[in-house]
Amino acid sequence: MNIQDMHFRATMASMDATIAHLRNHGEDYYCGFAWVQVSEKASTKLGRALKSIGFTKAYGGGLQLWNPSGTMSQSMTLKEVGAQAYADVLKQAGVPAYVGSRAD
Repeated sequence: MNIQDMHFRATMASMDATIAHLRNHGEDYYCGFAWVQVSEKASTKLGRALKSIGFTKAYGGGLQLWNPSGTMSQSMTLKEVGAQAYADVLKQAGVPAYVGSRAD
């Protein structure tokens, strides 16, 4: 699978999971952020490919993609749900990924 296809599938999964969670549970009012993190260096072939789809260097090392679902909500839970769905698609493609989040 090429990186563009993986990103498209992961973004759609992220958006679908966020919408489903919102529909089933509503929007909580705990504000925060969520992102997908990979331990890949930016200088590797995979790192360069991830940067081409929007990943940026993470403060503690590796690469990260903030709010992959693109939700305009401030809900940390919605952003975590979307980030987890995105990370799950990366894992299925063989890219070790995990979710990070923090309250605002």
